[in-house]
Amino acid sequence: MRLHRLDITAFGPFGGTQRVDFGELSAAGLFLLHGPTGAGKTSVLDAVCYALYGSVPGARQGGSLRSDHAEAGTRTEVTLELTVAGRRLELTRQPPWERAKKRGAGTTLDKAQSWLREYDASAGTWKDLSRSHQEIGEEITQLLGMSREQFCQVVLLPQGDFARFLRADAEARGKLLGRLFDTHRFAEVEKRLADRRRAAEAEVRDGDTELLADAHRMQQAAGDAMELPGLAPGEPGLAEAIMGAAAVARCTARELLTIAHCARSAAESAQGVADRALADVREVARLQGRFAEARERAGRLEERADAHREDRARMERARKAEAVAPALELREAVESEHRRAADAETRTRALLPGGFADAGAGGLAAAARRTAEELGGLESARRAEQRLGRLVAERADLDRQERADEDVLHDAETWLGEWETTRAGLQTRIESAQEAATRAEQLAVQREPAQNRLRAARQRDTFARDTDEAQTRVLASRERATEARAHWLDLKEQRLNGIAAELAAGLSDGEPCAVCGATEHPAPARKIAGHVDRDAEERALAAYQRADERRTEDERRLGLVREALAAATAEAGDTPTGQLTEQYEELERSYDVARRGASGLHAAHEELRRAEQEHQRRSAARQEAALRAASRAARRDTLDGERVSLEKELAQARGDAESVAARAAQLERQTALLTDAGEAARAAEDTAQRLKDADARLADAAYRAGFETPRAAADALLDDAAHRELQRRLDAWQSEEAAVRAALAEPDTVAAAQQSPADLARAEQAASDAARRLRQAASARDAAASRCTELDRLSARSATAVRRLAPLRAAHDRVARLATLTAGTSADNERRMRLESYVLAARLEQVAAAATARLRRMSSGRYTLVHSDDRAGRGRSGLGLHVVDAWTGRERDTATLSGGETFFASLALALGLADVVTDEAGGVRLDTLFIDEGFGSLDDQTLDEVLDVLDSLRERDRSVGIVSHVPDLRRRIHAQLEVVKERSGSVVRQRGGE
Repeated sequence: MRLHRLDITAFGPFGGTQRVDFGELSAAGLFLLHGPTGAGKTSVLDAVCYALYGSVPGARQGGSLRSDHAEAGTRTEVTLELTVAGRRLELTRQPPWERAKKRGAGTTLDKAQSWLREYDASAGTWKDLSRSHQEIGEEITQLLGMSREQFCQVVLLPQGDFARFLRADAEARGKLLGRLFDTHRFAEVEKRLADRRRAAEAEVRDGDTELLADAHRMQQAAGDAMELPGLAPGEPGLAEAIMGAAAVARCTARELLTIAHCARSAAESAQGVADRALADVREVARLQGRFAEARERAGRLEERADAHREDRARMERARKAEAVAPALELREAVESEHRRAADAETRTRALLPGGFADAGAGGLAAAARRTAEELGGLESARRAEQRLGRLVAERADLDRQERADEDVLHDAETWLGEWETTRAGLQTRIESAQEAATRAEQLAVQREPAQNRLRAARQRDTFARDTDEAQTRVLASRERATEARAHWLDLKEQRLNGIAAELAAGLSDGEPCAVCGATEHPAPARKIAGHVDRDAEERALAAYQRADERRTEDERRLGLVREALAAATAEAGDTPTGQLTEQYEELERSYDVARRGASGLHAAHEELRRAEQEHQRRSAARQEAALRAASRAARRDTLDGERVSLEKELAQARGDAESVAARAAQLERQTALLTDAGEAARAAEDTAQRLKDADARLADAAYRAGFETPRAAADALLDDAAHRELQRRLDAWQSEEAAVRAALAEPDTVAAAQQSPADLARAEQAASDAARRLRQAASARDAAASRCTELDRLSARSATAVRRLAPLRAAHDRVARLATLTAGTSADNERRMRLESYVLAARLEQVAAAATARLRRMSSGRYTLVHSDDRAGRGRSGLGLHVVDAWTGRERDTATLSGGETFFASLALALGLADVVTDEAGGVRLDTLFIDEGFGSLDDQTLDEVLDVLDSLRERDRSVGIVSHVPDLRRRIHAQLEVVKERSGSVVRQRGGE
């Protein structure tokens, strides 16, 4: 990473815009940043950090970045131009700005803004990459390979922090190194293992708790036959103790089950004997009760004997009355029919005119015949009346037809009057549609070429963008190939320079040298640090060849894209795509309009054809209506003459009635009334005679059956319900009498009656006691069986839980060993080093080795930094840092160094840390470094040595900026950046090296 330019506006103490040309300062290799206290030296470094990461170093966060000297309308802005990873970038950042509103009073807050641009060397212009804070932050972090904290420690070297690092204890060093090398993942591993250990321990404890709960259930099921072990969940041996106690409880429960089974068998036998004795006593008691009940029933039959004899006599009279029943039924039916006939005669005679009130059945029949003959004489008049109605209807229909034809004639005249105008309009539509069809055909021919040209123009634009991208890739691949070739040649040159050491490695005493032929090799060349061997050279060559092949492939693709671009340009021309798009869309719109116009041609032809057919139809309708009008006039005269004749005939036939039909209706009603009255009179005479005959036959039947009068026979007769009830009582008496005789004659019943009364209560009590003892024995046996089943079930579940917990216990033991080992509390961890401390110790060892190379030069070979794994008191080991004094040969703590020694030791440590962190970040080259203060504590000789070390960094093409107040540095370092305080804000003055 190399800084080129920094522009600061309204930032920190700088009220206006200040520019720092790092390119000019870096040319000298070593430059000085100085100025009075509070002028803003550190603000320059803060601006660099803010441009890269969007925030200032941690110790100065939280304050406002805006300068108090800035004008109200000037916005705070920082722009940094730098080269990183071979790319020249420009970063511009503006923090949030609270400014006055453009309209009205008050203020408004503008959001923070960020821009990232990249310089395109081939085009000589800047290309925008992003304006997103997040994207820019991710891009810069990826290119630099460092977070903001690492950048501030590596590029902006704060000597005070490293002086404290030298004197700090292991815990403080661990915090700083953890931030720089991002070792929190190892701490996360420790935490994850500890969490897993606690989780595994909780799972084991939960499993033991469930197992112990099952043990308590087994103890509850077994009663006093099981004792629980006095162990808590998680303690060793709990599962084995519980399973042993469960086995003892199961054996005891099975013994108790055998005893309960034998007791139940004995109780079942005793209950069987008691049940049989109870059954015998119940049978004797039943027979004795049956005999007593039969005696009681016989007494009740004797009491009802008189009523039974009366029922038998009544049943006998009812059987005799059944012979008279048909005559009684016939007489009742005839009497009912006679009453209905008399009522009908009375009703029909009431409807007759007064002259027929006393007429007999024959007179009424004669009058009905005369009325019917008169009704037959009106049939001709009725047909004439119906004909007159049809004439009137036909005459009205002719009038309706005349009105309809008048409407048809009027419509036809109106439509035919507009025919010429309608036909001319349709002809005009047909001609317009034909012209639109011709236009559509012409435009259709132009559509395909315009579409092809537009497609070619779009391809031309796409290929143009692809050409730019391909050219960018070619330039990048060329640069990578050039760098790979330079790296290969550099390694090759280094190998040739050190080829003597490589050849010396193959020398053996007594064997001739391949170069000089000597058999003695007193001082063979030795490989120096960073020696390049054959494998490194071949890897560099292979990398160069791959980069060159990639460059060739990118150039080939660029050529293909350029050929495609030329072909598309040849077809599309130079006309912009937007203009071609507008032309094509205009052509499409015209084509759509023409096509829609042409689509109406067929419809216009069809409409003209239908209009011509309508013209023919209306002309024919007009002629037909005229013919029908002439025919109707003749028919109307004929109908009028016939109607006059019929009206004279009907006036004579109606008489005083409204119409012939009304007269016919009167005669029909009179005929019907006379006919009904005659039939009712004949029916009444017939039923009266039949009633006399039925009375005679009834009196004869009653006499033959033994009854004095028909009334007596009717009283003796029973209906169905009374007959069934009487028969039921007689049958019940006979059944009861037979049952009583049978019960009193049974031998078992008679024998039981002769015995003493049965003691049923005593037998039932004995059976109840036996049943109770059996239930108790069965309950005891069921309880013993349930106890065995429950113990077996709980034991099986406990065994399953023990098997399930076995791998959990093994996993817990394994995780617990790892967790205590990484936490430094295990006995196997002799130095009590945590995993993160172990990793940081390795990093600290690398930092000490890198720092020693410069410290020995600064201290004229006196001091060497070494890493120590020794434990400090009762604490943990791993992050000790000591200095070895070559003058005394003793190793001592870095806290014993003097002020000047502490400065150059911390400077060496900072430079070494920068190298290690740079390698850790992926080998990103840091071409610009800043060192802050501490030079005032050095004497002249040490200062010269320190400056020589810093100046040697130029050998690696680095530039170092020193931030200091020491006046002697202004004479020694010619390239300077001075920050001057003024009333309107600080300004920078730059002086290059000379």
